[in-house]
Amino acid sequence: MNTSQLITMKPQIVTFLIKCPDQKGLLAKITNFFYERSFNIVSCQQYVNATENTYFMRIRLDAEGAEISRVVLENSFVELSEPLQIDWSVYYGDDRQNVAIMVSHTSHNLYDLLSRNKEGLLDCNVKLIISNHDKLRHIAEMFNVPYYYLPVTKDTKEAQEAQVMKLLDDNEIDLTIMARYMQILSSNFINKYPERIINIHHSFLPAFQGANPYKKAYERGVKLIGATAHYATEDLDEGPIIEQDVEPVTHESTPFTLKRIGADIEKLVLARAVKNHLNHQIIVSGNRAIVFPKQENNF
Repeated sequence: MNTSQLITMKPQIVTFLIKCPDQKGLLAKITNFFYERSFNIVSCQQYVNATENTYFMRIRLDAEGAEISRVVLENSFVELSEPLQIDWSVYYGDDRQNVAIMVSHTSHNLYDLLSRNKEGLLDCNVKLIISNHDKLRHIAEMFNVPYYYLPVTKDTKEAQEAQVMKLLDDNEIDLTIMARYMQILSSNFINKYPERIINIHHSFLPAFQGANPYKKAYERGVKLIGATAHYATEDLDEGPIIEQDVEPVTHESTPFTLKRIGADIEKLVLARAVKNHLNHQIIVSGNRAIVFPKQENNF
């Protein structure tokens, strides 16, 4: 074992996400585990799905005063987790996630994400932007983010995706955001990054698929428009839903105003979904995303 792996971790917030069969004594056993190792519990959120008899927990710990390394902590937790059938993951506050944004020719989500990141509202490193069009390069240049123009056709799709995956892997990307990237990703691509690709789309789907959905919505006289952010899966636009929002509209709305309102909702929904992911507030169970509300308490 590398001796550096045994070095006591620095003071930081450590987050555990836990999923297991519901059973008596879980809270006591888990919290006592951390108490015995001198962690201070900053917050502890729980949810029990009685229908599926499944227990979920998000627990955040202050590591100051805990004389333990990451490796020893994780190995010790394995010993606790196995008899309880706990499926778990751990995240350390010192580790800043690397993010890639994929976009085609619509700018509102891209600009909003980059602005929030620059203002410190999204705690991540935006490492690169990938697009199948060269139209939005100027936005990347405004924020000093590398921009990769990788055009794609039906005949070049496999080769183009290979280029994209190489960029993601070379840059050690933790999360890929499809900020209106208007291409369907292959199963091979999606399955390589499970629960690490977030997509945004207007909530008219599937009723108003294809080109110009806002014109179709106008023609149908919709009374609500909205947006949905979800993890990408093989089933198009049917992955675990992270965030949704809607806004009422009236008969006075035009296709233009519907599109503008829709863009505003998309920005908010996508930003919330990305922040939930970056803050480790999500546990995926089947095709459902359990999203714990934020409880950060100044940390």
